[in-house]
Amino acid sequence: MKKHKSKKSASITILLILFVLIPVPVLAIDTHRFMANPFILLPLFVPTILVLWLYFDTYYLIDGQKLRYHSAFLNGEIEINQIREISKRKAIWIGIKPALSGNGLIIKFNRFDEIFIAPKNKAEMISDLLAINSKIMVV
Repeated sequence: MKKHKSKKSASITILLILFVLIPVPVLAIDTHRFMANPFILLPLFVPTILVLWLYFDTYYLIDGQKLRYHSAFLNGEIEINQIREISKRKAIWIGIKPALSGNGLIIKFNRFDEIFIAPKNKAEMISDLLAINSKIMVV
């Protein structure tokens, strides 16, 4: 089983920093009110927790004959022998996209299925997939 980390774009990193820093000035404005009823802060912390979850829990595994993807609540697996084509290009706007970057790989499998992933090292991931299924066409 080989784990490939996800590439994280600068915009996702900036978004994460903003979500973490936004509650600080809000707390500083009126600390006593928020300490009296801390549940008022819940709408600020829920998006922060979701972005943190996505940021730290997005990765791809090659496990035997399967490519598994994991991005927070979006999980799944693809039979590597069903992969027809891998394209190196920008993100697709429809379909499944368990990625944190706009520059990655589009994997076409089965007859009409596509998924966009963004591993940190694209060449290594492609070579790992080709080692299992040499019939994959790389575009």
